[in-house]
Amino acid sequence: MSVSPPSSPEELQEAFNLFNQVSEQLTDVYRELQKQVEQLTQDLAVTNNELRRQLEEKESLSQRLSRLLAALPGGVVVLDDAGRVNEANPAVFSLLSGKLLGEQWGSVCERELRPTTTQGEWLIGDSGRRIVISTNRIGEQGGEILLLQDVTEAYQLQDQLQRHKRLSSMGEMVAGLAHQLRTPLSAALLYTSHLRGELSPEDRVRFADKALARLHSLEHLIREMLIFVRGGKSNQERIAVSTLLADVQQVMEPQMAHHDLVFEVGECDAGVYVLGSREALSGALANLLTNAMQACQPRQNIRLSAVVNGGWAAFHVADTGKGIPQKLQDRLFEPFFTTRTEGTGLGLAIVREVAQMHGGEISLQSTEGEGSEFILRLPISEQESIL
Repeated sequence: MSVSPPSSPEELQEAFNLFNQVSEQLTDVYRELQKQVEQLTQDLAVTNNELRRQLEEKESLSQRLSRLLAALPGGVVVLDDAGRVNEANPAVFSLLSGKLLGEQWGSVCERELRPTTTQGEWLIGDSGRRIVISTNRIGEQGGEILLLQDVTEAYQLQDQLQRHKRLSSMGEMVAGLAHQLRTPLSAALLYTSHLRGELSPEDRVRFADKALARLHSLEHLIREMLIFVRGGKSNQERIAVSTLLADVQQVMEPQMAHHDLVFEVGECDAGVYVLGSREALSGALANLLTNAMQACQPRQNIRLSAVVNGGWAAFHVADTGKGIPQKLQDRLFEPFFTTRTEGTGLGLAIVREVAQMHGGEISLQSTEGEGSEFILRLPISEQESIL
């Protein structure tokens, strides 16, 4: 559709006026747009400055965090959701070997770490260094962050403190020890002095045997004292509970038969392990069984068993003997405390030291006239990664 040109001056003037009006409106709109553009430019500049400031703050914070991570005495490891090492600070590389970055953390643990008797504590290879590892999930992103703390010095200080406590206890027990040593030593000297006289061959052999028996008693007492001072410490190994039961059964069964006692050994689930010294733990269980044997009369029952409950293996030594008076139960684990004239009073004290050194505990349930039950609880050793 075509528009016809104005046919008169009035129409032309009206068209011109309309054009001017539209032109003014466009000019006003353009000016308004210019103002808006200027305002937006200013806002954008302010926003850019704010973003630049925030970016600089974040970069500064990132650098500060990097410096802090580098300066931390503890190791920090960041794992992705697949368990691979994404990041690690310098302290980690001073503790562990290998390239680490990109490796599966489970493989690193298997190669580098060995569990100790303390939950969450690990030995680094054969270096003797100990670390404690704590873990935490990283929000909803997946993955974990691990903190590795070297506790070698703290462990050594704690070990020294425990040793000093034991030595202090020994200092308080010197009088008791002197008495324990003097009695068999005096007997050995007396029997030996008789050997200088004129004796028949039979008497000479008899006095020699008695002197030798007293000297064996002295040697046994000194050995127990050394075990007590060391706290039953020795090379640690992963030991099957069933193996411990079999070891103790082999040692104690002939003695039980000799005293005409009914000795039973329960079975334990296969695949249950504890971590520690096989010799010290076997000796502790043998001490408990010897204690039970001395409390029983012929034909009475003694039972050794092991029960798994949660993360613990509980060794039970139960007897149907005479029981222990309530007033004596609290003192049974004191060194040199004994109710027998021929006892050293160190057997149960050694059991408690061995239990504590293996991260466990020893307890007693006894009713006078009905029997006693000692329970030695030890943490189970599980061959699993830290994750």
